[in-house]
Amino acid sequence: MSREAEEFRVGTEIVAGVDGSPESLAAAEWAAREAEHREVPLRLVHAWRWEPLDLPLVQDQGAQERAAEEVVRATEAQIAERHPGVAVTAEVLKDTPVPALLDAQHGAGMLVIGSRGHGAVAGFLLGSYGMQLIAAASRPVVAVRSHDDRAAEPPTGEILVGQQGTPEDSEAMLRFAFETAHARGAAIRAVRAWSLPSLYAFSPASMRLADDAGGLLPFEEKALREALAPWRERYPHVPVTEHVELGSAGQVLLTTSGAAQLLVVGRRAKRGALGQRIGSVAHAALHLAPCPVAVIPQG
Repeated sequence: MSREAEEFRVGTEIVAGVDGSPESLAAAEWAAREAEHREVPLRLVHAWRWEPLDLPLVQDQGAQERAAEEVVRATEAQIAERHPGVAVTAEVLKDTPVPALLDAQHGAGMLVIGSRGHGAVAGFLLGSYGMQLIAAASRPVVAVRSHDDRAAEPPTGEILVGQQGTPEDSEAMLRFAFETAHARGAAIRAVRAWSLPSLYAFSPASMRLADDAGGLLPFEEKALREALAPWRERYPHVPVTEHVELGSAGQVLLTTSGAAQLLVVGRRAKRGALGQRIGSVAHAALHLAPCPVAVIPQG
């Protein structure tokens, strides 16, 4: 096996969360195609735990447990029929969704979940659990929408990846993007957004480096080129387009995502008054990008 093949087979499996909804079926389909590309197994999981309600209703634990099993078995049968080359397993995890999927991520290359579409108030497959999962996961999490017409991922679509800061800052996103592009035979568009600094935002040393590079735009272009260099060397057959544009990172990524088959962004979870937050760029991408979004934990 080549070094490149070893790179994108590091994860022993792909894990997809399912619950029988159209969104989860789309996530399972996307995960199965990715498992084909990467030549790794696919594990379908459904989180369910018996929690009787304090209501005067007939509550049949056995029936609910059988229904939970049926969810994963039906999805497993559908995926196995459509993707006979993928080794598929399915199981019910008897826990609430976030702890169950966080536990399932160990040994996996990524988690895949369904997303319920566009809009600032749109939820994920797991409701508020989706954001909690993305904020807490130590593995990449891919969100897939059921109504995305490009879920079939045409081979001409690019892998769009955002690059910011130093090469070390974006190492995890670039690794995932290049691994994915290599597995799919796709091209990469690497985007670096920049803005005009205020008098206080740039240090004299930074301004001197920009001057040495010939100005702010050449400085940003050089930064992107240097961040991409080791990955271009490792994956020489992956076509790469460098895209440097003035504007906010979220805005630039969204305006260039029209032809993308996947958008790759990073996140550094921060705890706020309402719980963990994933950052404005990842948040905008998850709610507004027209393609599946991979959120990669950083640091």
